[in-house]
Amino acid sequence: MGVNTAVAGIGLGFAVPINATTREIIATLMSHGVVQRAWLGIAGSQQRLPPALRRTLGQDRGLRIAQLVVGSPADQAGLRAGDIVVSVGPELAPSATTIQRLMVAAAIGRPVEITVWRNGALVDVIAVPRELAD
Repeated sequence: MGVNTAVAGIGLGFAVPINATTREIIATLMSHGVVQRAWLGIAGSQQRLPPALRRTLGQDRGLRIAQLVVGSPADQAGLRAGDIVVSVGPELAPSATTIQRLMVAAAIGRPVEITVWRNGALVDVIAVPRELAD
C-alpha cells in the first residue's frame, strides 16, 4: 500500500510506502479535515560537531542554522544564524527532518527547549512553535 506521488506516463506511476507519519496525517484529515503543523522559522543543514563537543555530547552532528525568519518563534527565542542546534526537546543530533517530524499540531503553543552550540558554549533557549500558516 502506498500514496501516489507522481505519474510519469501512461501506465507508469510512483508511490511512497505508507508509514506512521502518513497514517497520522490520514487519520487527522479524516477526523478534522485539515492538518495543522507547528513552525519554528529556521533553515539549516547538518554539520559535524567539533571533536571535544562530540565527546562531551556523544553525538557527531548538529543542525547549523543558516537562516531565521524575522519574528519567527526561533528568532523570538534568541536563536541566531550560525548556531548549531544539538538538541530539540528530547531529540539529540537533530536534522531538518527530525525537527519537521517534531512540528506536529500538539507542538503548537507548547514551549520546547532547544540547545545550541554558540561561540564555544552550549546555550539553552525556549521557543514556542506557532501554527504554520499558508
